[in-house]
Amino acid sequence: MPHHKDAIKRLKQNEKRRARNRHFRSRMRNQIKKLRATISEGDVEQAQSELRTTMSTIHRVASKGVIHKNQAARKISRLNKAVKKLALGA
Repeated sequence: MPHHKDAIKRLKQNEKRRARNRHFRSRMRNQIKKLRATISEGDVEQAQSELRTTMSTIHRVASKGVIHKNQAARKISRLNKAVKKLALGA
């Protein structure tokens, strides 16, 4: 445990941030899982609407600094590619 006042404050801040980051990261991951499930079912319209929601969630998480902007771009690109592949196949 920290003994200095500033170290105690830093510990509290880190705990809050870790909890907030965990919330946003799990929300993003759940949304991605939901989209992948929709893609595997083969529902094109539902997948496209889920993609918009998922992209919004990923952008939000990246803007808060939870994930890097390049990681967000990579995730969005791969999900978009999967949805387009589904749309072309249908």
